[in-house]
Amino acid sequence: MTTDTPAAHPLISPAEWAIRKDLAALYRLVALFGWDDTIFTHISARVPAKDSRVAGPDGPVVSDVDHFLINPYGTFFEEMTASALVKVDLDGQVVGAADAFINPAGFTIHSALHAACPDAHVVIHLHTDAMTGVSAQAEGLLPLTQNALLLRPHMAYHAYEGVALDHDERQRIVADLGQKKIMLLRNHGALAYGASAAEAFTLIYFLEQACRQQIAALSAGRNGVLEAPQDVQDKVAPLGAGVGFVSGLLWPGLMRRLERHYPGWES
Repeated sequence: MTTDTPAAHPLISPAEWAIRKDLAALYRLVALFGWDDTIFTHISARVPAKDSRVAGPDGPVVSDVDHFLINPYGTFFEEMTASALVKVDLDGQVVGAADAFINPAGFTIHSALHAACPDAHVVIHLHTDAMTGVSAQAEGLLPLTQNALLLRPHMAYHAYEGVALDHDERQRIVADLGQKKIMLLRNHGALAYGASAAEAFTLIYFLEQACRQQIAALSAGRNGVLEAPQDVQDKVAPLGAGVGFVSGLLWPGLMRRLERHYPGWES
């Protein structure tokens, strides 16, 4: 575990370091919950220009553009540290360490949201069995459980176009997402974004639960499940807007859990 601090990294501002710590925490939480896919999938966080330092002729200077942080390709999520994260610009150019390498498909998906969605400060993209399974079901997320009812008004869908290496796909992802914060990527997986690490985690947690519950319920067959009545769906739907508040209650406990499983992970 690295003991590097912002003082040891003149190109990392205190504000960026805080973002890095939250993002590293998300990677480790995803591993802890069993949602990771070895070195694949990605989580990213925007670093606003005012918080992002770059090298100048006389030392560090404030950036004039936003950057975002993402995982170095080949690092397991349970190994992630704040200093290991790679900073890139919206053109995919690494800012700082020239030998860093990121997943090209990860750049395509995450740069799309960071560039187009002002509130997409943290973006999570996963391939869990449950999310991927539901993404391949023609009807998508069904109104079967409370978790699903909370999320359905915020759900979008994007058709599978193959491994996300075509940068032109970014505009189609954004168009399909619209004003929603959660997307099932057909035959592929899912993504969610939030204004904070806490919000993004909470959304993806509810989605994973809803998808697991749907797959369990459908073990009885499509005709053997009970959908919630429309009036109940309408009653529950507005409560999904409270995820931001709930995430604020959840996040401190998640940090305590992380410390129990990975003592000293912040260092």
